[in-house]
Amino acid sequence: MNTTWMVVAAVLAVLIVWGIMVYNRLMELRNRTTNALAQIDVQLKRRYDLIPNLVSVAKKYLEHESQTLEAVIRARGQAQAAAAALRTAPGKPEVTQAMVAAETALGGALGRLMAVSESYPELKADATMRSLSEELNSTENRIGYARQAYNDQVLEFNNASKAFPAVVVAALLGFPALPMLQSTQSAQEREAIRVQF
Repeated sequence: MNTTWMVVAAVLAVLIVWGIMVYNRLMELRNRTTNALAQIDVQLKRRYDLIPNLVSVAKKYLEHESQTLEAVIRARGQAQAAAAALRTAPGKPEVTQAMVAAETALGGALGRLMAVSESYPELKADATMRSLSEELNSTENRIGYARQAYNDQVLEFNNASKAFPAVVVAALLGFPALPMLQSTQSAQEREAIRVQF
């Protein structure tokens, strides 16, 4: 009888240690995902900070395009609000999708601004506008890399949390699958932002 209890205690101890190891691994992967999301946030903030300067320079030349400029500012505000919501609830798919939609709207508004600015030679020749456009292009590339890193981390986390037998620990301890960031922009919309002066 004593041996039976020892075997049961040993099996229970192994299961507890295994559960702790799985939990720690899932926490590490979730923390990496949170860090990757924070890196996206840094780049988005950089873009949000560039936009008022870009609009300010463009406003001098685009007096008849006030709707385009207002659309950019409005889209920037919505994107900032969506990014703030994502920071407070990073694992919720609906919050992630709202952020993707807001970023898509901002990208479209910026694309229209850049397309309109092509019609104004003085604006194209403005050194500040060229510099801001280059900064924006650089930031867009950084955002793309940060999104890829985030999606890679999400994939690793989701794979680890859905593999058997770790899925049992994930379900018991509240590790739901995390949503990927998927662009809803077409290739044409993404290219519209990359206008060079």
